[in-house]
Amino acid sequence: MTRYDIAIIGTGPAGLEAAITAKVRNKNIILFGNKDLSNKMQVVDHPILNYLGLPSVTGKEMAAAFTKQLEELDIQITEEKVTSVYAMGNFFALQLGSNEMAEADSVILASGVVAGKPYPGEEKFLGRGVSYCATCDAPLYKGKVVAVIGGGADEEAEADFLGEVCEKVYYLPLYKEEPNFTHDNIIVVREKPVEIKGAMKVNTLQTDQNEYEVACVFILRAAQFPGQLVPGLEVDGNAVKVDLQMRTNLPGLFAAGDIAGQPYQYIKAAGQGNVAALSAVNYLAEKQRKQ
Repeated sequence: MTRYDIAIIGTGPAGLEAAITAKVRNKNIILFGNKDLSNKMQVVDHPILNYLGLPSVTGKEMAAAFTKQLEELDIQITEEKVTSVYAMGNFFALQLGSNEMAEADSVILASGVVAGKPYPGEEKFLGRGVSYCATCDAPLYKGKVVAVIGGGADEEAEADFLGEVCEKVYYLPLYKEEPNFTHDNIIVVREKPVEIKGAMKVNTLQTDQNEYEVACVFILRAAQFPGQLVPGLEVDGNAVKVDLQMRTNLPGLFAAGDIAGQPYQYIKAAGQGNVAALSAVNYLAEKQRKQ
């Protein structure tokens, strides 16, 4: 397995700037995200007036400029969802949605801010009937009844996979579009998830209208709350705690952009991405000196 110098999670301005800076510093990087870049940029059609060097540019035009720079530097985007990041002492192990693993000596979190808060019971039952990766944990629930809370249409493929393995799948979409599945044992439930209940393990998903007996609740968001993505990470609400060098409480782990708190500005995110990459480079140099 290839171990990268730096793994960067997120393709908004913070993650892209971190990738560019690390690449210029000749580091072996892997960049996780969307090849269309941040959806936050793609939906902005009005001019952005405060981004230095790109006056009156729209979000879409900014994304096009960023893409061109990535191509010039031969920076590839890996469209894999990172479901967990584990600090392993002298390196980090990244659990991917494909049930594969990646390794890196340092990690930069730049996946943006996650709105809302965890469901009651979500954190309590994590690993005991709450999962963020269907393809990873589906075999544990073969022949059982499960529920899926789908944050977007992109999550339907994972729910469809569960339909192959599980007896029944309750699918609760958090979006307006009508889900499309190939398995008839997937039941679409247009109800609002309220609470995850259980004793030693999950046994019930409560909605605003009913209760469903399930062995597991798969919560499929575009991005996880940072404290759940990285066990042991210090957070303040939905933001990661960082110092001025974008260092977290875990050595070798850095955070930049919206995930590091307000203000939510493109120019601020790019600057923090640059700082995070430089800090990661310095961390790697210090680590090598100690070996």
